[in-house]
Amino acid sequence: MKEEIIDPGRGTILRENDQKELEIILDSNHFDNVFLINGNNFYSQNLIKVNLIVKPNDCYMLINKSDEKIEVSYSNDFSNHRTIYNPYKFELSEKVKIDPVQFIKKFDVPNGFLDVLDKWYSIKFTYSDYSLIYIKPGIGISIQTHKFRTEVWRILKGKPIVINANRVYYFVKAGTKFINDKMMYHSILNHNNDPEQFVVVEERWSGKFNEEDIVRVYNPNNYY
Repeated sequence: MKEEIIDPGRGTILRENDQKELEIILDSNHFDNVFLINGNNFYSQNLIKVNLIVKPNDCYMLINKSDEKIEVSYSNDFSNHRTIYNPYKFELSEKVKIDPVQFIKKFDVPNGFLDVLDKWYSIKFTYSDYSLIYIKPGIGISIQTHKFRTEVWRILKGKPIVINANRVYYFVKAGTKFINDKMMYHSILNHNNDPEQFVVVEERWSGKFNEEDIVRVYNPNNYY
């Protein structure tokens, strides 16, 4: 397979290239209409042709941020490229919120939380000066920015893939910290397939905290 069509607001699978260099062939008129993950780079603007060359064994993904379909071609057959993360894995599944009571019984959640935000793809326990976010296996939170606050993430468990500004970090070790400044793109992808292997993130913030300040630039499963 060497071609695919990306619908508006959707993306490809995050794939790992094989041993050959891969060229992503995209009409230059669409360069401003896509986000691109290529290896450790997250391109959100000013895309040029050389950015579309994927090195052997690097990961790549295209996201269509326009209102029109985009046709993409590749120099090589990508059908044998390994899937690292499929943003639509649960698209047709029933969306059932995580039960906080059952979750606390099963996982080692520290006592003393003041609030719980339970969603179908994650659950967040808020303490006096930080939160713990547990992200479901096979899920990535939306690529987003915040208008009024800066966040500091510390990875505690799960070796996620992290988008932070214009960089992508793979299989991040526990203890690694990221600063997500205001209006900086950021996301966490839990690539694990084991249903017990949640990614756990400690989140601290400064500025005006309000869940309504989130701008979701890529929201594959309508995460809210």
